[in-house]
Amino acid sequence: MEEPKRCGWCLSSDLYKEYHDKEWGVPVYDDQKLFEFLILETFQAGLSWITILKKRENFQVAFDDFDYKKVANYPEEKIQELMLDAGIIRNQLKIRAAVSNAVAFMKVQEEFGSFSKYIWKFTDGKPIDNKRKSLKEVPATSPLSDEISKDLKKRGFKFVGSTVVYAHMQATGMVNDHMEDCWRKI
Repeated sequence: MEEPKRCGWCLSSDLYKEYHDKEWGVPVYDDQKLFEFLILETFQAGLSWITILKKRENFQVAFDDFDYKKVANYPEEKIQELMLDAGIIRNQLKIRAAVSNAVAFMKVQEEFGSFSKYIWKFTDGKPIDNKRKSLKEVPATSPLSDEISKDLKKRGFKFVGSTVVYAHMQATGMVNDHMEDCWRKI
């Protein structure tokens, strides 16, 4: 049986293919899932996404199923415990950012009713459908990711540079960067 046509970036591993086929670019409106991707994307800064995907289940356990209410209240002992967890990325700044980002996340929820309402307002609540014909056309950042990054930083978020934000937008379906000939193109 012939493999379906996929975006070129995901062809190097079955884990990448599964992520591409089931999650990447699918619009996410659930706050819990948006927080999960925010955590994973911030830990990915400077690393490859495959590294994060391989450790995703470990992150899920380490960060209490990405429960932002729990993460926001992590005491110093929990942060030190995470620093010793070989199953995740043991970067102290990123671990501390996860905690402060959970606090900022809940402040956004208070202001907008949900993080989803806040983040999706930047695209009027629907995905931006990019008509990509090659991987060379896919940017690392965009004027919109610059704007969102700046706003998130103003609200106290850390490790949310424009590249991280653009990756988050791709992962959560705010932008559809599937190639035109990819079977997942919506």
